[in-house]
Amino acid sequence: MRALAAVLAAALAVGAALPRPGLLPHGPARGDARLRPGDDESSPGVPLRPAPRLYGRAARRLYVGTNGVISTQDFPRETQYVDDDFPTDFPVIAPFLADLDTSGDRGNIYYRQDNSPDVLDQTVGYIQAGFPHTTGSFLPTNAFIATWEDVGAYQELSQDTKPSRKLNTFQAVIAYNDEDTYAIFLYPEGGLQFLGTRPKESYNVQLELPARVGFSWGDGDDPKRDGLFHSLASSEPALRNLERESNTGVPGVWVFHVGSVAPLEHVEPGAVPVRHASSSADYTRTLYSRADHYSRADHTSMELLAQHSSDTLHPDHGPRAPTLQGIVPKGLPASLGQEQSRRLHPSVDGSAQRSYSANPSSYSSGHHGVGVEEDVHFNPDVFTYSAASRETCAQHHERCSPHAFCTDYATGVCCHCRATYYGNGRQCLPEGAVHRLNGKVSGSLTVGRASVRFQDVDLHAYIVGSDGRTYTAISGVPQPAARALLPLLPIGGLFAWLFALEEPSSENGFSITGAEFTQNLEVTFYPGEETVHITQTAEGLGADNYLSLKTHIQGQVPFLQENTTVHIAPYKELYHYSSSAVTSSAQREYVLVSGTANQTLSYRLRQNITFAGCPHTRLLARQRLSVARAFTLYDSQEHVLRYALAAHIGSAGDNAENSPVNPCHDSTHTCEATARCQPGTGMEYTCECAAGYHSDGRGCRDVDECAEGLSQCGPFTVCLNGPGSYRCECHSGYRLSEDGQRCVLLAPASNPCEDGSHPCAPGDRARCLIRAGGQPACECLPGYTGDGISCSDVDECAENPCHPAAVCYNTQGSFSCRCHPGYEGDGFQCSHGSTQRLTPCQHERLYPREVPPGPSPVSNGHVPQCDEEGRYRPLQCHSSTGHCWCVDAAGQEIAGTRTAPGSTPPRCGTPGSTERPPTMCERWRQSLLEHYGGSPRSDQYVPQCNVEGNFTPLQCHGDSGYCWCVDESGREIQGTRSEPGSTPPCLPSVAPPSVRPSPRPDVSPPATGTFLLYAQGQQIGYLPLNGTHLQKEAAKTLLSLHGSIVVGIDYDCREKTIYWTDVAGRTISRASLEPGAEPETIINSGLISPEGLAVDHLRRAMFWTDSGLDKIERARLDGSERRVLFDTDLVNPRAIAVDPVRGNLYWTDWNREAPKIETSTVNGANRRVLVNKDIGLPNGLTFDPFSKLLCWADAGTKHLECTFPDGTGRRVIQNNLNYPFSIISYANHFYHTDWRRDGVIAVDKETGSFTDEYLPEQRSHLYGITAVYPYCPGARK
Repeated sequence: MRALAAVLAAALAVGAALPRPGLLPHGPARGDARLRPGDDESSPGVPLRPAPRLYGRAARRLYVGTNGVISTQDFPRETQYVDDDFPTDFPVIAPFLADLDTSGDRGNIYYRQDNSPDVLDQTVGYIQAGFPHTTGSFLPTNAFIATWEDVGAYQELSQDTKPSRKLNTFQAVIAYNDEDTYAIFLYPEGGLQFLGTRPKESYNVQLELPARVGFSWGDGDDPKRDGLFHSLASSEPALRNLERESNTGVPGVWVFHVGSVAPLEHVEPGAVPVRHASSSADYTRTLYSRADHYSRADHTSMELLAQHSSDTLHPDHGPRAPTLQGIVPKGLPASLGQEQSRRLHPSVDGSAQRSYSANPSSYSSGHHGVGVEEDVHFNPDVFTYSAASRETCAQHHERCSPHAFCTDYATGVCCHCRATYYGNGRQCLPEGAVHRLNGKVSGSLTVGRASVRFQDVDLHAYIVGSDGRTYTAISGVPQPAARALLPLLPIGGLFAWLFALEEPSSENGFSITGAEFTQNLEVTFYPGEETVHITQTAEGLGADNYLSLKTHIQGQVPFLQENTTVHIAPYKELYHYSSSAVTSSAQREYVLVSGTANQTLSYRLRQNITFAGCPHTRLLARQRLSVARAFTLYDSQEHVLRYALAAHIGSAGDNAENSPVNPCHDSTHTCEATARCQPGTGMEYTCECAAGYHSDGRGCRDVDECAEGLSQCGPFTVCLNGPGSYRCECHSGYRLSEDGQRCVLLAPASNPCEDGSHPCAPGDRARCLIRAGGQPACECLPGYTGDGISCSDVDECAENPCHPAAVCYNTQGSFSCRCHPGYEGDGFQCSHGSTQRLTPCQHERLYPREVPPGPSPVSNGHVPQCDEEGRYRPLQCHSSTGHCWCVDAAGQEIAGTRTAPGSTPPRCGTPGSTERPPTMCERWRQSLLEHYGGSPRSDQYVPQCNVEGNFTPLQCHGDSGYCWCVDESGREIQGTRSEPGSTPPCLPSVAPPSVRPSPRPDVSPPATGTFLLYAQGQQIGYLPLNGTHLQKEAAKTLLSLHGSIVVGIDYDCREKTIYWTDVAGRTISRASLEPGAEPETIINSGLISPEGLAVDHLRRAMFWTDSGLDKIERARLDGSERRVLFDTDLVNPRAIAVDPVRGNLYWTDWNREAPKIETSTVNGANRRVLVNKDIGLPNGLTFDPFSKLLCWADAGTKHLECTFPDGTGRRVIQNNLNYPFSIISYANHFYHTDWRRDGVIAVDKETGSFTDEYLPEQRSHLYGITAVYPYCPGARK
């Protein structure tokens, strides 16, 4: 202990960090095993004797991985977890989870189990430093030590790069005895020289994903949606503080309580911060129980938040560290290998339950199940099978689940689930598996005196079938209703009953009802007697066995103050069963906690669940549901209401079984199938005909409402009788009204934008948009400003958009630029007059929208091909449609020469002429020769073309001796590059046709309307918008680009063409969105890592960043007139955006030492820094042409921020992004790609809330994103 005391004393010196001797002894001299060098290695399982408790399970083996992790099971491939955020899909202790590599003797990874006194003394010293009040008697018997010593980050090395000298050293220790387990993370001074690693998919894109430090339970079957975890650090500021900060008082030493024989519901961090250091805002303690990572659309997270107060008093030990509130039910499997098909039965004595209050005695312990309390106003609406006609399995076996078998009975058939499945036979689920439930919630509530309505907000539930845990999240319920619903645990309690862990000879709800039932719930609150009715209707199993549910809530609930939490103690509930209905009632207490004040209130609930059951199945008359843990929380930041329960179901007990049971409850009544058994006093009951049936003295017969004139069907209807009811159908040309009984004439819905009843300015100044509910909204067109009802012209000339040698003419909604006399150009670019006049063909190429005097060539968007002297080439082919034809000297089409796309073009010109347009190889070769000044050096690559203009199969790089094979497009075939002295055998490939082909099979033209385009590796994806909502079901691949890695992407609205950068091919290309268009490479030289791309549709120019060359360049949209704008004071230029109207350019530089956002004019003048404070990794940048705001997404600060173009008015829109890459603005939303989620995320501009996300089925990183408008969002020429 003296040695440890010396270490602690040295480390506690003001400003000091943990010295290397503070690590536990390690290395071969201590008997450590050494992990194999490599990029993704894992150790054999190290047996632990005795087995410590870890995350509520016995950890019998531990595995050590290269990537800074320890687990109780062998690791999956690193691609499944190393770049992703917590939680992982397997149990993890992560002192530094990142893509590490020990290849080439870059460091060592050691591990061992140890019980030597010096090691145990040092571990207990650290543990007692972090838990001074609770570990005085803790003495570890064993320790597992894993040390990463001088390990490096994974690098893609080449001849020109050397391994980084930045190396990390850190250590993880697991110390334990028979009762408790603690984890210790140690970070010595200077031990963390890098904080993140580059994803392997990033190719030439320069970025790093920060490491993750913490713990993950690994519960569930989906690594991105489920499971509990505890995060210590996942951002660069938090990682940087690991050496300086602490939770033990010793810099660089972090201690956590991670296992116990008593229920440990969360990871408990140490509670003694470094005294000289300020508390770190980056160190957050958050425990997630995930239904998904976002509260939007169809993925909602379930965080169990900490009560983060450092002065919480505990009666036994005085001040103590804050603890996290969460639930981890007992009885988790001892090993993951047993978890998949076993359904376990946890202990539910509840004796060791922790109180969430400083005053545990304030909780009521009087929760118990009570008898059914029915009255005549609570209608069970029982449904039964009809036995009117004999059914057989031969006829109706298809109604059974694929995992069930059909059984014939005397009066019909029933379905029964096979072994290892459970359910009612019509729907069966695998035992012990994780299930999900999606639904919508609507309601009308009176909260206090306020009325609140909500429609189709999202409900998501996540069920751990192996131990009866259910988690429910409802997002989007407006205040104050969301907070007032906190006590209504029965909303989530339905799922606890459905999927409760079954005791022997018992059945949970799903085993009885399957996935089709209706629950009616009535809750009366006391003392105010507010009553609320809840109806939950299950509508079957959807894709992936997701259960679908609709919930409606209506009534009155008590108002709850802000910052009020609700606690509900464990309880038991008695359920009564019949062949087609389940009923229960109870009185339940709940505790409101606000500050130090507690208030105990109660409510009475009555519920029935009706379903179509099998009449031949004998159900238990009663069962008792035992809820061992119940949790309710409202997350005000994400606007999510959460319920979590752990439950099991079993016999109601001897006393209940021996007591008399009403015949209605045990199905011994004599009521016929069409009558409903209504319980009375004691054993009495009555048989009542359900609505739609008449009593005939013996039973109930169906009433034919149509024949007896009892229907309410109106004119133009047809009445159709059915069992117990009827329905009205309409004649052709009519539709049912809302009451379902009258028919009204079909008429198109009123559209104010079409019928002219909108208040918007005239159509040449504004446009009308239909919002939700059919209400019109007005927006001024580009070139006008105002509220849409009143729009005035914008004087674009005030911004000096034209060339200095040009005059700007402002017009209504637009402007034009005209060069001064003596100058030539389009007004945006003017040059001194030339003595040579343009030929008609050259004029048509430069000004395709204008027709020169004299005979006009074929138009329709065709840009003619001219020869070297400026004359029309005899053969003309349309670049988009693929049609070809012959022209005369004036460019006029010669009748009868036009050919269809894909066919042989006509022979034009003089007889025997073999003139053809240059091929891709010839164009590329000519472009490079021009770039090299006509005479390339011996070390410069020039493509080799054959006499037909095709790429020769073998390509060599100058006189270097390196050669490789290429495909028909000139792309290198992977694995064929040879060393000097040998050449690879290359097979000839078919060259691309010289005329435009028919539409490519991998190109899918988009529909009209506004949509998003996003880059995802080798493809460009299409994601349409409905208003601002993502139409995920209509998403598809727009363009497949094999061998490419598309990063930057933008759209030319005038020519309907997309442009993109390719860091694999080191090119910039484009493709028209017209059917039949083919990708065209426009820049294929002088690039290393082209990333950001911006298109100026007014100037017909594009701008891009190259983080390999540290340049910003510009060119015409056809690749001509290329020039460098900036090549100084740039380190890592990434995103770029342009404001065409005002002629300004913006870009980001995520230089880690000095990140910044800069601006200049589009010509490179007036360069200046806009933002250089409080930014980290500004990956994404967008300019909104309507709000005139410049906005960026920062992967370092996790912020989405906006500012005016002059740098003023800066504000944060969202402060909790994951790892954004690219961003675009459209209407009232931002859309950004995210590397942690591998999807497109939608953010509301006004509230900053996440509203939706799209996760492509094929999971890989998404890069650039852009919006495609049906019009140009800027001034028009």
